[in-house]
Amino acid sequence: MRRHQTTRTAVFSAGAVLLASTAVAAALPAGAAAAGCAVTYAVSSQWQGGFGANVTVTNLGDPVNGWTLTWSYAAGQTVTQAWNATVTQSGAAVSARNVDYNGSIPTNGNTSFGFNGAWTSSNPAPTSFALNGVTCTGGTTTPTTSPSTSPTSSPTTSPSSPPPTGAADITVNTASRYQTIDGFGAAVSIWGGAWSTAETQTLVGLGPNQLGLSIVRTGVSPVSGEWGTQVSALRTAKSYGSNVKIMASPWTAPAAWKTNNSRINGGKLRTDYYDDYANHLNSYVQYMRNQGVTIDVTSVQNEPDWHPDYDSMDWSGTELQTFVREQGAKVQNTKLMVAEAVNLNYGYTDPTLNDAAARNNIGYIGGHLYGTEASGRLKPYTLAQQYNKPVWMTEWNLHEADGGGSNIWGNPANAAAWNETLDDIMRTVHKSMESNWSAYVWWYGKRYYSFIGDGESAYGTVAGAPLKRGYAFSQYAKYVRPGYQRVALTKSSKASPLEVTAYSGDGKVTLVILNRSTSAVNNAIIQAPQNVSRAEYVATSQNASAASQPVGVNGNQVTVNVGARSISTVVLTL
Repeated sequence: MRRHQTTRTAVFSAGAVLLASTAVAAALPAGAAAAGCAVTYAVSSQWQGGFGANVTVTNLGDPVNGWTLTWSYAAGQTVTQAWNATVTQSGAAVSARNVDYNGSIPTNGNTSFGFNGAWTSSNPAPTSFALNGVTCTGGTTTPTTSPSTSPTSSPTTSPSSPPPTGAADITVNTASRYQTIDGFGAAVSIWGGAWSTAETQTLVGLGPNQLGLSIVRTGVSPVSGEWGTQVSALRTAKSYGSNVKIMASPWTAPAAWKTNNSRINGGKLRTDYYDDYANHLNSYVQYMRNQGVTIDVTSVQNEPDWHPDYDSMDWSGTELQTFVREQGAKVQNTKLMVAEAVNLNYGYTDPTLNDAAARNNIGYIGGHLYGTEASGRLKPYTLAQQYNKPVWMTEWNLHEADGGGSNIWGNPANAAAWNETLDDIMRTVHKSMESNWSAYVWWYGKRYYSFIGDGESAYGTVAGAPLKRGYAFSQYAKYVRPGYQRVALTKSSKASPLEVTAYSGDGKVTLVILNRSTSAVNNAIIQAPQNVSRAEYVATSQNASAASQPVGVNGNQVTVNVGARSISTVVLTL
């Protein structure tokens, strides 16, 4: 470890068959602006048992912060998925409230959101709305055609994203495959308390406002009495998440086993304690196993090339080779990793890879991202690939945008925080994937600059609440699952500003798209290797957090609008 608000008008819809639009408008009488609002409710598409709707709210009085729009359904309609608002339902009563990045309804401005729903019997429009408890006054516009008739199958194309036609801008080739993905993750606190159950579920879960991490990194304390601290969080991660791997990293051996007789300031492991250290690592793995936590990967050492004034231990590459060759087999029910050097310095891993006996005792190569790109090692590690040892990036910590400490992280629309997240963090995830690395593990998952807030008042985050950086990281973590394989793709000149990787697994093709340019790439056509039965498109930007977006489908092609300065994920079910 190294230590406003804006006005947005958007229309979202689902489905390909555009039926008659149902509109309900409530207009304010003259002079009553402060007590009312105007609402347009439109069923944009409908299919057997389901529908898509758009809602636009106009507040004609003072700005309203934290708006909530309520209405009632009368015929069995149920909201199932929403965009640009949080929509909940209790019986017939529906409540829609703004998400954080939407801010307020400005004077004489609009806010829009959309949702999918289910219906039985019929699908009439609601006739009365209230904004923050104040009834929206005025009459009702009755549609000329009822939308209650429906096609026999669900639509696959959104009216706001026309079916693609013409040459593809991104062509996926699943016949050409690269690395298998082990996952994306973050560390629990190495020194200090554990994640709560709810925090762990937010970090590893696959539901709404959950981030989908599939790797959790933890520390191996030199004091066995401290091993129980993280048991509950790790057990929850394993049981609640999907195929979550636990990685354990030691910062130091017990002080008495080291040449400097100290836990801190580096110092080497004495050779006469190599056997004890192997048993120490094995004891930790078996202890956790007895607690119901499988330690999938165990590192021999965190940062063997760094000796700070906190827990640390120095190794050379040949010392690591000797230890792994002679002692590695004693650490059972896990796979060993070498060696988490600060900048993936090959001098700490090549000796082990070039020694057949040592190489057979390890499962993974690990390294950190501090200075790795500047050193020219953010690229494929050919020797590791030669011996089929997956490469994991197991730590990086960057938060220079705050200038040494500020509350920018609590504001999801802060430009400095978003620019660092997109241009540094997410760009290096992309580069790691293009480098055939199998995992990317961030530093602490719970921290004011990380994936969920820690509640420190100076930084303005809420403990356990997802942060913008977490939503951005989830564009990989939640949708590119362990066992998927990265596959080849080609791009047209139109798509040249986009940084794209594609993955195959679970009968799906998943693309993660970074657009770090200041211009949108609209109507981008993605071509899959076969017909697409379902498409999902989710995006995060400075003003949106894992928000569903329209996507059009036509055979083996889909079309999407890729927003400027965004990261998005397209999931195609084949």
